Amino acid sequence: MQLREPDLWQRGAGPGLDEWLAAMPNSPAVFLVHAAPEGERAGPPYLGKTGRVRRRLLRLLGERKQTSRMLHLRGIAQRIEVWRTASTIETALISYTLARRHYPDTYSRLLRLPKPPYVKLVLSNAFPRTMVTTRLGGRSRYFGPFRTRAAADVFEKAFLDLFQIRRCQEDLEPSPNHPGCIYGEMHMCLRPCQDAVSREEYASESGRVEEFLRTSGHSLVEATRTSRDRLSEGLHFEEAARAHAMLDKIQGIVRLAGDLAADVDSLHGVAITRSPVYDEVLLWFLLRGCWQQPCPFALNASIEGRPVPMDARLREIAATLPGTLTLRDRQDHLAILSRWFFSHWRDGEWLPFDSLEALPFRKLTNAIHRVAAGKDGTPAQGILPLA
Repeated sequence: MQLREPDLWQRGAGPGLDEWLAAMPNSPAVFLVHAAPEGERAGPPYLGKTGRVRRRLLRLLGERKQTSRMLHLRGIAQRIEVWRTASTIETALISYTLARRHYPDTYSRLLRLPKPPYVKLVLSNAFPRTMVTTRLGGRSRYFGPFRTRAAADVFEKAFLDLFQIRRCQEDLEPSPNHPGCIYGEMHMCLRPCQDAVSREEYASESGRVEEFLRTSGHSLVEATRTSRDRLSEGLHFEEAARAHAMLDKIQGIVRLAGDLAADVDSLHGVAITRSPVYDEVLLWFLLRGCWQQPCPFALNASIEGRPVPMDARLREIAATLPGTLTLRDRQDHLAILSRWFFSHWRDGEWLPFDSLEALPFRKLTNAIHRVAAGKDGTPAQGILPLA
């Protein structure tokens, strides 16, 4: 992510340190304290984030008390950079960008980034199966992120009851002499271990599972609803009642996934948060699990004195959004999304959508108005939980 220009103090240039600190607003921010002048080689800078930047910098850089044993950087500080923020998601992404830049090998431990769980459909195996994992890889289908591993386990076990793919973790060598398992005896598995089905038949069933995860369950919901309606129109009421019961079961399982989990390859959304600039909000688009550059959005804009509708400006923004990033970036970006979305201190609003072409502009406009009016659940001014 490209960062805006920070508030800068440099030794020997401009105002003194105490004067600069006195003028610093006591707002949330991310900051760097460099121990060497710009252009000279030294160790990595001190990276910090806080809900009250002036108070924090005074502790680190103010006059030191003789009996204090706290970290004190006044004697070595040569340059200080401060990025003031207006939301926890902005703080998290700026901190992540700076940590990747200055601590490329240890940034994950420094930021204490969580690794959210996913349900993984292993497609590299001749007989695909599912598993719960916290790491994204290559040739597989991933569904998530979930709040906890327990939530991912519950969803995996529930949705597998709708299909007949295997639940064992072994690399199968099909043989009629294989002992099988209880799921095969209960007709909840096609028994590929016992060579009861061909690879093509098993691939057809695993394809239904993949479609279920790719569409967040809508493929099976729509197929079951269509079957129920057809049976009802044909006056087969008992079969229609069973189909209706199955539809209720499927919808209940889909709800177990929560409000965030989706196929990672089609996980799109936008976070709407406040901006450090007055009369403006920030739009943080997430495309295919990767955060894009923030889009400042003025609440009032005009051309030659004539106001420009919000809807038209939002469409222009959506048309210019770039593509995705690397697999490593995606894993980190989803970790940041998960931490923000599932936290009790989440500020702003989150609006998911299926694609940029299907972006719900009316809902987005309403969300912008709510955030601008302070009706988004943003915590009161003070120290924000940043870790």
